Amino acid sequence: MDAVALVATLTTPQTGIGIRKVPNEVTWLQVRTDLIGDIPGEWLRSHFPGKLLYTLRTCSAGGQFDRAQAERHRRLLAAANDYDLVELEADSDLDRDLLKTIPPAKRMIVWRGKECKAGQFEARFLQIATVPAACYCMVAAATQTSDGLEPLRFLSSLKRTDVVAFCEGAAGLWSQLLSPYFGAPFIFADLDSPMGPSGGLHVQQLIRDYGFPALRPVRELYGIVGTRILQSPSPRLHNAAYRILNFPALFLPFHAVDFEDFWKNMVVSGILDSLGIAVKGLVIASPYKEAALAVAGASSAMVRKTGAGNVVVRRHGVWEAETTDPETIAGVKDFCPVKAAVIGCGGAGRAVAAALQRTGSDVTLVNRGLRRGADAVELLGLPFVPLSEFRPNGFNLIVNATPVGKDNDGFPFIIDSLSHGTLVIDLAYGPHPTPLVSATLARGGIAIDGYDVLFTQVRKQFHLMTGLEMPATLGRETVLASNGACNWAEPVLSTAQGTPVTCECDF
Repeated sequence: MDAVALVATLTTPQTGIGIRKVPNEVTWLQVRTDLIGDIPGEWLRSHFPGKLLYTLRTCSAGGQFDRAQAERHRRLLAAANDYDLVELEADSDLDRDLLKTIPPAKRMIVWRGKECKAGQFEARFLQIATVPAACYCMVAAATQTSDGLEPLRFLSSLKRTDVVAFCEGAAGLWSQLLSPYFGAPFIFADLDSPMGPSGGLHVQQLIRDYGFPALRPVRELYGIVGTRILQSPSPRLHNAAYRILNFPALFLPFHAVDFEDFWKNMVVSGILDSLGIAVKGLVIASPYKEAALAVAGASSAMVRKTGAGNVVVRRHGVWEAETTDPETIAGVKDFCPVKAAVIGCGGAGRAVAAALQRTGSDVTLVNRGLRRGADAVELLGLPFVPLSEFRPNGFNLIVNATPVGKDNDGFPFIIDSLSHGTLVIDLAYGPHPTPLVSATLARGGIAIDGYDVLFTQVRKQFHLMTGLEMPATLGRETVLASNGACNWAEPVLSTAQGTPVTCECDF
């Protein structure tokens, strides 16, 4: 099986014990000396068995080194004696005297662009490739998802194994994850901090979510599309299932600030198909669930009823819209009909309300914004109460279909009158129990949390997109076992069959 070299980037000072904890899958340690100062290579080698990459990134290249060029060159020359590779910036370090001393075998020439333009990778590579080096690294900032197509097209046409090319930032993350499949010899990730909204990767995510350093055959692409998806557990679950089933696919996070651009250039254009990796299915997250209905050539009855879908699947050349949001109540159908309130009238809330409506339950819609509430009433024909007037007493079931509480940021409604026997389903999830779940349990109530809600939907989405069943060995613990911040989470409620109730929490 082919493999890519994992590069763990050190950005904060570490003890020898910390260095020795670097995962065995990591073959290179990149030391950002512009952030933490010079570290002797001999000391690093006494704690890390792999190879060392020296990086002294300037401010113009997104780093923090701002001193004289003479000092920079002195430190680069010294590093060439200590490290296996030295990062040389294409715009400032290709000095003849510097190149005389640093041999080609120790050079990684790096070019960083502030934006991604058509033909830019090819043009700049022709310039820097005149300088011999062990590796060339070309990175451009992405402003929209489709920017990531440029480096992949470049790598595909270049057909070399000494060139790394990708777009950075949240919108370009997917291209970095895919670049090794087009010949990039390295993939970089942070050793110190987990992935945040800016789109930086953590080395454990490369290993656990995407299976690196191994490069399995990939012929199909799946993914999740939205604006708050970079910390979604979906890639870990889907990709783990592909590996177990030996299914030639990869599931990626597509951060899209413009759904029209994403659909036109990433899907309709067929560029990825021409590169040999076809997009076959997508999970659609907030705020694009309504947009999914608009672009689909066909849609299920539930999608048409609620005006939103959260899955699109390509079947026989036609994109079909589905929704798995009704799976939120899969484990409580045996208790229906009930008197239920659904907080939130977005795509997820409308689908949950419609599913409850089908069971004969007495359903009330609740929303902060009156306009969205009115739209939901028109679609579903259900009664509506403004959030400011809603009180939970008298309801057997309350579903929170808003993200409130995800960041431990309060309650989605006033809970003072919440009845002890009320079942609460909270679609929101985060590194700790949401305030709603904690308060419900403290009052002796029953709660189903967002992680439980997540998994039932993921299983359904997996089946819709691939036609296969997700292995039963994958579940809540697959996500939580490697999320140190989430070790609080145990199944809060199980169904009568003993299976936790779960769902994809993307509003």
